[in-house]
Amino acid sequence: MKKLTLLLFCISLFSFQIIFSQGSPDYGGGLKVKISEDGSKYFRVISWAQVQATYNDNVAADASKLNFNVRRARVLMFSQINKNFLILTHFGLNSLNSGSMSPVGKGDGAQLFMHDVFAQWSLGEDHAVGGGLHYFNGISRLNNQSTLNMMTLDNNRQSWSTIGLSDQFARHVGFFAKGKFGKLQYRVAINDAITNGLDARTPVNGGDAVYGGKRLIGSKDAGKAYAGYFEYNFLDQESNFLPFKVGTYLGGKKVFNIGAGFFLHPSGSVVANSSGNLTGEDVSIFAVDAFYDAPLGENGSAITAYATYQSNDYGKNYKFSAYGTGSMVYTHLGYVFAGDKAKTRFQPYVSYGSNSYDAISDNLNVLGIGTNVYMSGHNSKITLEYLNQKTGPSKTGMVTLQGMIYL
Repeated sequence: MKKLTLLLFCISLFSFQIIFSQGSPDYGGGLKVKISEDGSKYFRVISWAQVQATYNDNVAADASKLNFNVRRARVLMFSQINKNFLILTHFGLNSLNSGSMSPVGKGDGAQLFMHDVFAQWSLGEDHAVGGGLHYFNGISRLNNQSTLNMMTLDNNRQSWSTIGLSDQFARHVGFFAKGKFGKLQYRVAINDAITNGLDARTPVNGGDAVYGGKRLIGSKDAGKAYAGYFEYNFLDQESNFLPFKVGTYLGGKKVFNIGAGFFLHPSGSVVANSSGNLTGEDVSIFAVDAFYDAPLGENGSAITAYATYQSNDYGKNYKFSAYGTGSMVYTHLGYVFAGDKAKTRFQPYVSYGSNSYDAISDNLNVLGIGTNVYMSGHNSKITLEYLNQKTGPSKTGMVTLQGMIYL
């Protein structure tokens, strides 16, 4: 009996249907374990790894120009015992390299941590609410980007607009609602802002804003953040079952969406007057975007295009790391060459972003040129990208080769 049970479990482990695979002839439905005969009760496991080699000529004289990196190593699990509620858990690590490793794997950089853990309850067929550590973000499509199926090597850095400032790695603890009215999809959330974010600076008297409102003036005035994103699906309807937005369907769908979103954090930033008294400044970010992905004919070729404009107000003359008060435009375009979907396919692409900041006179301009080689859709692919960043006379270029597998 035990052997029979084990055999049935193994068979069910590989009996599945897919909502994640984009363009893979092999993947099917992933690792789905049915715990009822009709498959309505189940749990699903997804794992992926992205490994990189990066060449950067703009390094110190005593530093290596070639470096290796485990960009992402993740495991995601979710389950339903009926269609009315769901639980999702997502953990892993990011950017493990020689600088973040530790001798026995106990350093901060080598630790697994929770990316998501939330529970969700259905309110009828088209709407749901939930809570926990979640990724139902606002602002734009790229602020809700999946890391499984990006077209570019990585997400546009400035589009993850609150990462580490008000959240834990682009996730907040809070409650969300999501759903659709016909072709209009929505996601809104109210969250607790992180207390100890990346911006640990102390405000300078009469100086620029610091993103540390909750830490410096307390949770009464600066504790909550609000987010929302709304998009109209003109053609094929995208799934909003999970929060993660697809980067490219490789022609598997015909999608044209227009979206708009926001992020508001009252008193999220702080300024100090000439006497040192602290005053909160509201953080407000708004964006509009458009996404198009479609096959071109019957020969396997496809196009992916995306564009966004984003207005960023982090407070008076705010500038920290990749973020700053000002505005951003970003776009990318990719083309999948015609070919048999069961064989290797190629997708060259180009991306460009321009970021303006009130605090400095020069824009940050970022140009990316690359190509994806799909051996089994997104489930097995290699990406080669050249990225050039320029701010005034300062310029940095790097070439990265990445291999990715997800199961």
